[in-house]
Amino acid sequence: MTDPLPITDPQEESRPGRFLPYPVSTLSAAIIPADLSSFRSRGAAGVERHFRSQMAELRSQYVALIDQFNWNKLVYEARFGFEPLTGETYHLYEMGDGFTLSMIEPGRWPGKKWIASLTLTSGGHWEPVAVAENFDLRSLPMMQG
Repeated sequence: MTDPLPITDPQEESRPGRFLPYPVSTLSAAIIPADLSSFRSRGAAGVERHFRSQMAELRSQYVALIDQFNWNKLVYEARFGFEPLTGETYHLYEMGDGFTLSMIEPGRWPGKKWIASLTLTSGGHWEPVAVAENFDLRSLPMMQG
């Protein structure tokens, strides 16, 4: 058995707005735009939170990088009369008008102000292992600016 042919209205096929996604007649159903204010405020708040979090993380990484740079600058500008070995820990002392890197452990060099103990990494960077409680790297005049 064959399907019956659909009954079509010739006027329906010639109607101009038949396939348009919006109404073309005043008799068509009203289109009421959705209220997007809550969507926008939620989206904006979420995006702002995300970017603030990323900026805080980047700031933290930036500060850590500057501190690493300043430790390395401090050590490489200090006085020392030996070639440090990779993986070994050395000790930084404040002496008069500058800093000195030494193999002498803190407490074994009386009268000298110990600043920090640092290890030389394989990449040639100095990593602080221990820092004197009263020492603030960022307070040094050469580290500001």
